[in-house]
Amino acid sequence: MARFLSITLTSRGVSCRARLLDDAAPRTCALVWDALPVAGQAYHGKYARNEVYTLLPPLGAPGRENSTVTPIPGDVCFFAFGAGEIGNPAYGYDGGAQANSPTGATDLAIFYGRNNLLLNGDVGWVPGNVFATIEDGLTEMAAACNDLWMAGAIGEKLAFERA
Repeated sequence: MARFLSITLTSRGVSCRARLLDDAAPRTCALVWDALPVAGQAYHGKYARNEVYTLLPPLGAPGRENSTVTPIPGDVCFFAFGAGEIGNPAYGYDGGAQANSPTGATDLAIFYGRNNLLLNGDVGWVPGNVFATIEDGLTEMAAACNDLWMAGAIGEKLAFERA
């Protein structure tokens, strides 16, 4: 039986529904599902292009499965970062606990448009595990994500919960 997530930009009040890809990414799906609900400060991608994500305390390291460096619209990705891997001041984080955490961080990201490339100038390719696909509400979420890019992310949270 399919399992679903509700993904919300809380201040903007916009949600979408994503189906977990249990067959393609079972370890990643299990880690995320068991951690739900989770939410954190929303960020718009600086390098990847059409990406909105949040950084959370580490949820675990499932290893690579169903990974990509070219996510498509509707992909929901998981990234596991080790201690200090995302602490470069050029990334623009406000010094929050996840940015330079001695324990690392989990990045949960949604991709809302085309032509994404997970290439970081400091470290090279950054493959993400595609663990869900947005099946409902992508158009509305894309508009809200674009607004986040243009109007700013301060005070916005990206929340994931079981649907």
